[in-house]
Amino acid sequence: METVSPPPSQPKKRGRPKGSTKAKADTDREASAAASGGVPRMRGADKRSSSSDEKYSQWKSLVPVLYDWLANHNLVWPSLSCRWGPLLEQGAFKNRQRLYLSEQTDHTVPNTLIIANCDVVKPRVAAENHIANFNEEARSPFVKKYKTIIHPGEVNRIRELPQNKNIVATHTDCPEVLIWDIEAQPNRHAVLGAAESRPDLVLMGHKDNAEFALAMCPTEPFVLSGGKDKSVVLWSIHDHISASAADASKATGSTGSIVKTADNSPVGPRGIFQGHDDTVEDVQFCPSSSQEFCSVGDDSCLILWDARVGNNPILRVRWCFLDGLILGASFLFQVEKAHNADLHCVDWNPHDQNLILTGSADHSVRLFDRRKLTTDGVESLVHKFEGHTAAVLCVQWSPDKSTVFGSSAEDGLLNIWDYEKVGKKIESGTRSPSSPPGLFFQHAGHRDKVVDFHWNASDPWTVVSVSDDGESSGGGGTLQIWRMTDLLYRPEDEVLAELQHFKDHVIECTSKA
Repeated sequence: METVSPPPSQPKKRGRPKGSTKAKADTDREASAAASGGVPRMRGADKRSSSSDEKYSQWKSLVPVLYDWLANHNLVWPSLSCRWGPLLEQGAFKNRQRLYLSEQTDHTVPNTLIIANCDVVKPRVAAENHIANFNEEARSPFVKKYKTIIHPGEVNRIRELPQNKNIVATHTDCPEVLIWDIEAQPNRHAVLGAAESRPDLVLMGHKDNAEFALAMCPTEPFVLSGGKDKSVVLWSIHDHISASAADASKATGSTGSIVKTADNSPVGPRGIFQGHDDTVEDVQFCPSSSQEFCSVGDDSCLILWDARVGNNPILRVRWCFLDGLILGASFLFQVEKAHNADLHCVDWNPHDQNLILTGSADHSVRLFDRRKLTTDGVESLVHKFEGHTAAVLCVQWSPDKSTVFGSSAEDGLLNIWDYEKVGKKIESGTRSPSSPPGLFFQHAGHRDKVVDFHWNASDPWTVVSVSDDGESSGGGGTLQIWRMTDLLYRPEDEVLAELQHFKDHVIECTSKA
């Protein structure tokens, strides 16, 4: 009897599987049909366990205590990526800032790249009742759509160019990287049959789909990508950006693109780097170099590259030091077993360039010191952060404090960590005995997997995060913009001195509770 071998396992795609997306508007119509005599359907909230509902209710009751500001924005379609754009206006009580989002549809309407204007309330301005009384099914008045780009395929990843944040790159389910000049792109109406928007540049070099791994260089207009072809590809778009880019970034009413596309030809790569044995899931530049970068993938590897050396990781890295400063490196390096499962994300500390974060399907976040890298990663592992109960999808260092970073996962949590607190003696009663070392804040406002988040460099400690709520509510997503109370991260002496002024009031409130 012939034995049929099982089909090979496919790399897990983050986000919703194709064809399963359901808009919340469709869910509402079905519920309405059921009420009028149709077949009754169980609502998403009823499907969730009572334990999950109870935890969310508990979190919601603590919002006025834990947060300085929180805005909840219901999304008709799930968003797989969110990014802060440039600061547009500064006011007395709030600032206006650009916000980039994606919409992943079921193809009854086109997939889109959304450019929104967001009013960011300044610290200690929002009233307690304002942040406490939000409606999960409503759209926030603080987020207003500015422009829609009809994207050729779903938007899996968005990255802005640091030299000009009006220019963004996107990944979709194809080998190319698409470059968009936000101000030059016309506003489109996303209806079935509408023609796709035309990108300002197309970067070619991958031989298979490149869906998630995408990064922009902080120092030069370089783009980095990874994909299913197991390769990392590097481009320079320097020659295609107008010399007036810095001035154009300040103008929001420009009609001409600052990206040069006269010949309509695609842009070829500067280098293609081979070293992974499976899909490359994320890439990141060294904060001070356009030639040094790292990558992680489904082969559980963390690889450091130097474009000045070659295209392949070959031997152990040999760093040259003087008084703690890196003078140079002779080879690249590969950590063959950085985690016990697929690696989904990586970030390089912008304040301490020896420290690299990785997040994995093994539910953990790991912190590596590149000065001590070994093949198995044991000696270079600074700490293993274990606070999630599902695959970690995104990690990012805080732009404001060198020891703080965030991690989001499929468990619906966005954890804020401070590795400086690891190993320090914790006074009795200051945190739960079961709380993982280094974890000092947990954002539990999302009720399904948190697929992406981004720290706001223009507004310290403010975060935007998005969740794909398909499994919990039948479709759609949730965008939240939030800032924890500064009583949680300011120096303890300052906080105690401030609270002392309100001691009588605190005691009175406690006795009533």
